[in-house]
Amino acid sequence: MTFEARELSPDRSVRDLFGAELRRYRERAGMSLRRLADVVNYSKSQLARIEAAESLPYDDLPAKLDACFGTGELFARLHALAKREPFPDKYCRVIGEIESKATTIKEYASATIPGLLQTRALAEESLRLGNPYASDAEIETLVQARIDRQALLDKPKPPRCWFILDEAVLRRPVGEAGVMRRQMSALVEAGARAHLTIQVLPFAAGGHAEAGGSLMLYTLPHQPLRAYEEGSHSGTIIEDQNDVTIRRENYDLLRAMALSPRDSAAMIRVAMEDWTPCEPPLT
Repeated sequence: MTFEARELSPDRSVRDLFGAELRRYRERAGMSLRRLADVVNYSKSQLARIEAAESLPYDDLPAKLDACFGTGELFARLHALAKREPFPDKYCRVIGEIESKATTIKEYASATIPGLLQTRALAEESLRLGNPYASDAEIETLVQARIDRQALLDKPKPPRCWFILDEAVLRRPVGEAGVMRRQMSALVEAGARAHLTIQVLPFAAGGHAEAGGSLMLYTLPHQPLRAYEEGSHSGTIIEDQNDVTIRRENYDLLRAMALSPRDSAAMIRVAMEDWTPCEPPLT
């Protein structure tokens, strides 16, 4: 079967740019993937995935590519940038191509407050938990990238957003009590905005099909509905419309099981009071 090269979008991410440059220099040198694989001691399938921006190479490959093509430190520098990219893998496509253009965003969150609603303090605490070996500068880059996403909620014509929060995200501490209290206050304020609706799915609702992960549904102009499911370390864009329909039905059921927006705001206020830092005992 003939291999058909995937069309690349080098302006999408550094990872895509790495793949596009790899293909450009390989084709300029008149080398097939198999021939390049022999030269750099990689498998053809590995190189194909790297060219398609589906994976990053191991740390030894960029230097081999620079030596092979005589490109100085081009691939080494691109590789260093790609590893620090705030939104790697498929999530970069979700942020850059889908979320930023959506007219409607619907999200169910079971583990943490959605990034679009997080305060800076909660974002920092969450990202430190997920990146325990990152430097302060790397964490700050990730935090700022997350906060920058929220600008779409303040556009002149912002997307209509609907958030369903599992009760667990109100109760599980992330950082100190003060961080959680300020986050609950921010949720109350967000829920009062005309284009945002926040509902809480209480523990009493029981089990459901989307338990344990996060689900996003995106409506874009003149395009079919897209779904995105995310776990703690991976995410999947879903475009097959039969599969999207299943997720949409799951979301509709969650919305029916959740508290009303008014009752949800009341529960969030109760959680906010529960997160009031305790005063030290008098001595």
